[in-house]
Amino acid sequence: MRPLFLLFLTLSGFGSHAAPVPADTLHPIGPDRLLSYTYANDLFFRTDYYFTQGMTLTLVHPALARLPVRHLLLGGPRGSTQYYGIRLRYDGFTPLRIQDPFVRVGDRPYAAYGYASFFRISSQPARHQRLTTALELGFIGPAAGGKELQTAIHRVTGNAEPRGWDFQIRNAPIVGYRVAFDKQLAAAPGHIELLGTTEASLSTLYTYASTSLRLRAGQFNPYFNSLSSTGPSGWQVYGQASLEGRLIGYDATLQGGVFTNNDPYTLTAGTLRRTVLRSSGSVVLTHEQLSFEATATWTSPEFTGGRSHRWGLLGVTMGF
Repeated sequence: MRPLFLLFLTLSGFGSHAAPVPADTLHPIGPDRLLSYTYANDLFFRTDYYFTQGMTLTLVHPALARLPVRHLLLGGPRGSTQYYGIRLRYDGFTPLRIQDPFVRVGDRPYAAYGYASFFRISSQPARHQRLTTALELGFIGPAAGGKELQTAIHRVTGNAEPRGWDFQIRNAPIVGYRVAFDKQLAAAPGHIELLGTTEASLSTLYTYASTSLRLRAGQFNPYFNSLSSTGPSGWQVYGQASLEGRLIGYDATLQGGVFTNNDPYTLTAGTLRRTVLRSSGSVVLTHEQLSFEATATWTSPEFTGGRSHRWGLLGVTMGF
């Protein structure tokens, strides 16, 4: 993951000779400045297979509007407020039994990936809608460090050492483009919101189309008023639940790289479940510029003979 973090720091654009943020009267840039981190692991449900752990590090800052990649990201309708960000993501996957030093035929392959997502969010609070576009660049394979990371964590925690990472999906590039559209469907302002989302991804990692519903309930700022739940309005406490249906076109964590065929073991296209359901529930606590989130996620089987799976996520977001 080190190359991705170096890329994150380099492209943030905070050098002494950084160019000024480009002026755009048709698409004004929002002032939000956010830094967030999430850590997900299935250990929260006492399992250690399939999606086993993941991390994200996200920066949103007006200065990122100077990145040349902005020209590849859709700006949304005239007058929509623009937010620019970079997200680094790592995820790791294993079969059901990590103690086996051989390929478990019919089970999920070992896989790990890391990528940088350069995204642009076009928000229209008056219309209660938001468009997100993202360009994703990275790699899947041993270069992501999945073997080293899981082995080190298991040694520190005294858990069984994984023995099958030598059979993981080999190195391959990740190049992808993702588009998502959020729309408010119903609301009792400040207490209940029902949101709908449609999303599509065309990528060498994941190619899919999805639709989802999200219900928020509690005490919170309206979803479309700003980019995050942080803000100067004191305490916010709320829960949210979501249900997503996804139509799968390609999954490199199961099938290997699109342009490579040297993987020790992969699943065939015919074994993939083309429709996958995912649900999640979260509790969010926010005070001014600091927000904490705890989420539990469930997903239906992703391949023939596979199991449903659950994991937990903890996240923190800081406004500055």
